[in-house]
Amino acid sequence: MSSTATLDTLLKDPSLTKPLRDIAEKVAQHQRLSPAEGILLFEEAELGYLGVLANFVREQKQGDHTYFNRNFHIEPTNLCVYTCKFCSYSRLIKQRHEGWEYTAEQMLDIVYKYDNEPVTEVHIVGGVLPQYDLPFYVDLFKRIKAHRPELHVKALTPVEYHYIFKKAKVSYEDGMKMIADSGVDSLPGGGAEIFHPEIREQIAADKCTGEQWLRMHEIWHELGRKSNATMLYGHIENYSHRIHHLDELRKLQDKTGGFQTFIPLKFRNQDNEMSHIPEVSTIEDLRNYAVSRIYLDNFGHIKAYWPMISRNVAQMALSFGVDDIDGTIDDTTKIYSMAGSEEQTPAMSTQELVKLIRSVGRRPIERDTLYNVIQDYSDVVFEEDKQFRGYLDLPVVNN
Repeated sequence: MSSTATLDTLLKDPSLTKPLRDIAEKVAQHQRLSPAEGILLFEEAELGYLGVLANFVREQKQGDHTYFNRNFHIEPTNLCVYTCKFCSYSRLIKQRHEGWEYTAEQMLDIVYKYDNEPVTEVHIVGGVLPQYDLPFYVDLFKRIKAHRPELHVKALTPVEYHYIFKKAKVSYEDGMKMIADSGVDSLPGGGAEIFHPEIREQIAADKCTGEQWLRMHEIWHELGRKSNATMLYGHIENYSHRIHHLDELRKLQDKTGGFQTFIPLKFRNQDNEMSHIPEVSTIEDLRNYAVSRIYLDNFGHIKAYWPMISRNVAQMALSFGVDDIDGTIDDTTKIYSMAGSEEQTPAMSTQELVKLIRSVGRRPIERDTLYNVIQDYSDVVFEEDKQFRGYLDLPVVNN
């Protein structure tokens, strides 16, 4: 049954309350939901209802296409001047013995390692330290581009840029122009956490504000560049804080159109100052994906970051509004493994990603960072699939 037919069936359900029926009719007619309606979805809608609406929106925008890319990460350091309570990754400068600090040459060596691999993106993000300043990064980005011009550089969050621009005594506008000119192609979505100051001040008081995060992305978009957005959920925030966050993103997207993808990031509670807070359930993960897809009507894509939530949950999320599961990664990130995620050595081959997507009836599409299609894997037969594996051993039945 098509997503449109499923939504029509839902609308005929006599047990549906009027407020939820009204929301479903608005979604069917491609009308925007209000913040109050977004909160109502979180508080009162059953998971099956949310799945129907989210899958309808997903298929209206992307059909069965499910995107992935071939990427790797560089994390310059896990040492940081900031002390975010939710972070399991960073270490204070006084804990240097527990961390790493890569030189520019060491980071370039990571890039060189992939010279003969068909990767299309390097994702660079890490802790904040004084030596990783504006001249350091400008030089690094230029050297990466000089070595491999076609490699898409997705680098640093507003948290890092806020610090290095302030240290360099340059404005956001001038700093972002320097970053763009140095070879950075797009911005990742990290550092957004929760925009609402009531929560942000409790979990990440000393880094850039929500308004500053949004402003830096706005400037980046004004330069004609693209970026992603995230939200850290499942800690001390409530549903109204989540909808406030989504609404701020939706308003900026109305203004600039520069966001490509929204990535909900699940709070993981291992080895951080908020470890006493239990993690939310898989059902809550799916609920959050679905409401995000329904509410963010002007975002093209919703991504489930598989190293954070596991491969199985990422598969389930493809029925709750998600159309992107990130990339191969090749065990080059520690941000979520250090926080206790199921994927302790996150790496998937292209073949594994394709099989994961196909097995839930979706169409696997390899993309570049800007969502240009590189290859449709719907009908690709891998060499391994052609190999004869022998007959099955059947039990012998004695009469």
